[in-house]
Amino acid sequence: MPGIKIDKDYCKGCELCVRACPQQIISMSKDITVRGYFYARVHEPSRCIGCRICAITCPDAAIDVITNGTTFELFHY
Repeated sequence: MPGIKIDKDYCKGCELCVRACPQQIISMSKDITVRGYFYARVHEPSRCIGCRICAITCPDAAIDVITNGTTFELFHY
């Protein structure tokens, strides 16, 4: 099962991942980081399909998508 790991210390709360997620499982936290930003969080991790769109759209590289076995590649670099 794929999973999303968001590093809240790097997240600046731009909400690009929230808009980009096709499963709509990412939302903004009500907590504030040390730098004064609301950060992204995953509210339904079991629905993640491992598409990595959230990680690709994150300008701060604060999101890692962890997959076990099957990996969906949207772009071949």
